[in-house]
Amino acid sequence: MILPRLHDPYFNYQHRRKLHVLRVVLALCITFVIIETFSIQHSGWALVSTIMVMGNLPHIGGVLDKGRQRLVGTVLGASWGLLLIVTPLPWPYLVPIGALAGIGAATWLTFGNRHGYSGLMFAISLLLVIGDGTQELGIALWRAFDVLLGTLVGIAVTLLVLPQKATDMMRFMLADNLDRMARLYHAHTSATAAPDIDARELLKATSSLLVKQRGLVDAIHRERRLSRQELDDIISLQRRMLSTIELLLETHWTSHDGHERIDAMTGLREEQHTLARGIGTLAFQVRTGQPVDVTITPFDLQRHAALAGSARYDDGRMLFSPGGYLWLNRELARLTADLTQRLGGLERLPSRRLRRQAPHHGLIEDPSAIERATTQEGKADDRHQA
Repeated sequence: MILPRLHDPYFNYQHRRKLHVLRVVLALCITFVIIETFSIQHSGWALVSTIMVMGNLPHIGGVLDKGRQRLVGTVLGASWGLLLIVTPLPWPYLVPIGALAGIGAATWLTFGNRHGYSGLMFAISLLLVIGDGTQELGIALWRAFDVLLGTLVGIAVTLLVLPQKATDMMRFMLADNLDRMARLYHAHTSATAAPDIDARELLKATSSLLVKQRGLVDAIHRERRLSRQELDDIISLQRRMLSTIELLLETHWTSHDGHERIDAMTGLREEQHTLARGIGTLAFQVRTGQPVDVTITPFDLQRHAALAGSARYDDGRMLFSPGGYLWLNRELARLTADLTQRLGGLERLPSRRLRRQAPHHGLIEDPSAIERATTQEGKADDRHQA
């Protein structure tokens, strides 16, 4: 059935562009109906406010953060403008001077911090209220009301109509990155030639998702599901894992003499393939909302120490690349284990809803496996998903 799937975070993530367009159009229609039904004056500003608060933000946290800043800026800016209008001033030029002073103060206070949008809305609302200098109180009040109306409609539609959470976007971006890193690492341990264009595209796509994840931090924090420190740790570990894989790619193919010595290390490839499967399993568990339960086995460098330590070029010089290569593999395993531990400690990461919907996306073929998984953390998970 399509209706249950509309409440599936993975379905909403896959179709986030279409659903966002639907929400924006619906919010504009609702605002238009309200202003036409009640004959609200200067109603164009309500429509403008609706589209501005939703903009290109498809997730709840972004709209809440932007809407809150817009409300604060609108209330303060409109209040300052109304105060300038209703206060009997001996000199008419004191109104624009007072407006400039307020805009200067707001710009100063919000410069270079995350509240810059509030400062912008303060200035816009203030200028809307004082208008062209006619200083009519009724027009000022209507304009302030229109801005508030449009903002509230945009926030309400984002919260109630097929909501897309920034936390869920972070989850699926994390899973996609882990998948790509598992593919890169496995291809590296199995390849016989230099990385091709596809590998470079995977590296580029993974880096791009890391940037997008960083842009979601404020929105996720607004949703009150993960702390900034937890998000910073997750993103930092991904970045370090990706950097390590890049170094592995370069180390493997720029040390041709050392490559033969690396191939002679018994059991190394099996350890690498096991780690690649572990990263892929971690991605699967994150994407399907299962409790994180992956065992990452540390690399045993001692078993390869003799081959790495005695590696030399044909001319007798020491060959350091095998030792460095082994250290990078161990570092990747350590970072993966650290990330697994961090994700396993997040109480709100497992999702009963995602586990139930996973078979519909082809992520799990056996529905009974999902049903067995949903027996864990039932009551606590329901509370987090509410």
